[in-house]
Amino acid sequence: MTGPRPTIVLAVPPHPDARALLERAATVVDCVDLTEGRVVEAAAEAAGLMIRHAPPCSDRLMSACKRLRVVGRYGAGLDTVDLDAATRLGIAVVHAPDANAPAAAEHTLMLMLACVKNLRTLDRMTRAGTWGPARYRGITELRGKTLGLVGVGRIGRAVAALAGAFGMRVLGHDPAVDAAELARRGAQAVEFDTLLDSSDIVSCHTPLTPTTRGLMDRRALSRMPPGAIFVNTSRGAVHDEAALYDALANGRLRAAGLDVWAHEPSPSDNPLFALDNVICTPHVAGVTEEADRAIAVTVATEMLRVLRGERPLVLGNPALWPRLDHLVPATS
Repeated sequence: MTGPRPTIVLAVPPHPDARALLERAATVVDCVDLTEGRVVEAAAEAAGLMIRHAPPCSDRLMSACKRLRVVGRYGAGLDTVDLDAATRLGIAVVHAPDANAPAAAEHTLMLMLACVKNLRTLDRMTRAGTWGPARYRGITELRGKTLGLVGVGRIGRAVAALAGAFGMRVLGHDPAVDAAELARRGAQAVEFDTLLDSSDIVSCHTPLTPTTRGLMDRRALSRMPPGAIFVNTSRGAVHDEAALYDALANGRLRAAGLDVWAHEPSPSDNPLFALDNVICTPHVAGVTEEADRAIAVTVATEMLRVLRGERPLVLGNPALWPRLDHLVPATS
């Protein structure tokens, strides 16, 4: 970039390697108060904004930042960014769709294993010195089980590979992917209801959209075989927490592994927390030390591409590029 250095506001503390990358080419400003008003105040004259979950990157927020050229979503998903508004305002949105797939896939397998091995119950029994015959009951294996993947994108594909290594049969439902491609990704294509009917474990890896919001509702959960396991590392709004609680509390479903929640942080009185057959984690599936660095460096690199007037490799609103293609590099 030539001329004065552009300003980039960080509404997330990035990995040091990403900060160093940005500081070589831009003036970096930290925003630690993540209310919409404070972020707008900090980014009012900025060319770039890096943001994670809060505040939502809304039409109102982006409209108030008159010189904004690029939003870097610190993560894989884009549900917290109003992509239509960004496109209308001429703001590129970049993210890191590949960076945390291995981490999220490993976390998914961890939740699955914790469920089939009764990890929470066994941990409690061990600490209490309860070493009687009850400790053997109900422990099963992933080998030979059928896994149903709802969404077979980058993370779903990585989960399919790990599940295959465990000797699982993998089914997949993803309206955006045809049967041949699903097969290449390690999953047999089936209709949604067939997947629910046939899977010992159902695991969600779908983005949050109007179609997927509430997808795993009371009807869907009731179609799962008795004793099946439900796992969600995608978005909490994909499943109905009340319906899931009922299915777990009455013993229809064996267990659940949940990394995402309807409200985050989830309130401490969430009924799901009281169940021994629920393994809970606080939305960290894609957040390992390795993934954090990969996300941060990818997003920082892509933001700088936009500010140099180059086409980013991971543009979240690709319809915008023909308009950006003729713009000069950003300066502050």
